[in-house]
Amino acid sequence: MTLTVGELFDELPGRLRSEAATGVESTLQWQLTDLDPGVWAIEIKDCQGRLIPGGVPEPDTTFTTTSDIWLAIAEGRQDAMKAFMTGKMKVEGDMTLALRVPELFDTTS
Repeated sequence: MTLTVGELFDELPGRLRSEAATGVESTLQWQLTDLDPGVWAIEIKDCQGRLIPGGVPEPDTTFTTTSDIWLAIAEGRQDAMKAFMTGKMKVEGDMTLALRVPELFDTTS
């Protein structure tokens, strides 16, 4: 079952692996362009994730990509590093944090 972008972001805080988030106090932001554009942020604090629709002014890391690429990454069908290396996704801000995203969130539904 494929989720919509909105559904995926709604459930993303629940996919946060609290053990992996220990000591992380950061905000990740996704800026999606194309058919289903929008901005969403996830604040990670005290091993909890909180969705911030519309994003924040100064996130620690921002991912910019299309809805299709983001859904494929979130569902485990696309490797995030490969998407970045091939220019399908841009990353700005804290690259160390960006590299931790796959371990911070569960991609299996």
